[in-house]
Amino acid sequence: MHTLRWVTGLLLVVAVLPLAAQRRGFGGGRDWVPPPAASPYDGQFAIVRLWYPHYGGWAYDYPDMEQNLNLILPEITAIRPSPNGGNVLRMDDPELMKFPLAYLSEPGYWYPSDAEVTGLRTYIEKGGFLIVDDFHFQNEWNVFEVAMTRVLPRARIVRLDVSHPIFNTFFAIKTLDVPYPGRLGQQGLMGEFYGIYEDNDPTRRLSVVINYNMDIGDYMEHSATGRYAVDPSNEAYKFGINYLMYGMTR
Repeated sequence: MHTLRWVTGLLLVVAVLPLAAQRRGFGGGRDWVPPPAASPYDGQFAIVRLWYPHYGGWAYDYPDMEQNLNLILPEITAIRPSPNGGNVLRMDDPELMKFPLAYLSEPGYWYPSDAEVTGLRTYIEKGGFLIVDDFHFQNEWNVFEVAMTRVLPRARIVRLDVSHPIFNTFFAIKTLDVPYPGRLGQQGLMGEFYGIYEDNDPTRRLSVVINYNMDIGDYMEHSATGRYAVDPSNEAYKFGINYLMYGMTR
């Protein structure tokens, strides 16, 4: 049985490892950030972060989130991440089709081109699993919803509750009441979790999971620094690992 104490212990392990000196600030600005060179595909597991132009939010928490998560995965799962770590690809890059999981950060500032819309739609329809994270407030939701509607015009976004299998795929998540990191969470902003089912059929798999009023990437990025409390940081890892397991097995 996987317990909170076990994950806490792993976080302490993460905290003492160098993580390439944390490489702070890569995605810290609000301006356009160019994509780094993509790592060659080696057939091993890698999280793909989706790049989009004109705003640096796609890179928030990169690469610390991926590095910290990759440290924990082989300790508690059979997944052996690629030594290249994560990867960054455009939504219209054909290489995206080689990876089962994609992560989209800060979609409240995401205005995809027609080519990016088509590329992401093709990826999802071919079985790719999309994790959407790190946005809050109605104005950011509105931008995301418009963009997502262009990608999947017939899709319905539905709110998920804790009984959904994605929250019990590896860890048994007991509650979805997790605060947004930092000041907003301290003021009462709590995460909400949504999804898009394949063909809008709730008996089929989720093809998209959406963390709204939530930023699990930020929790994972700073788990080695003590910036946030241990309990919600642990929960962020539980969500992240469950998402990976769900996306790779369905």
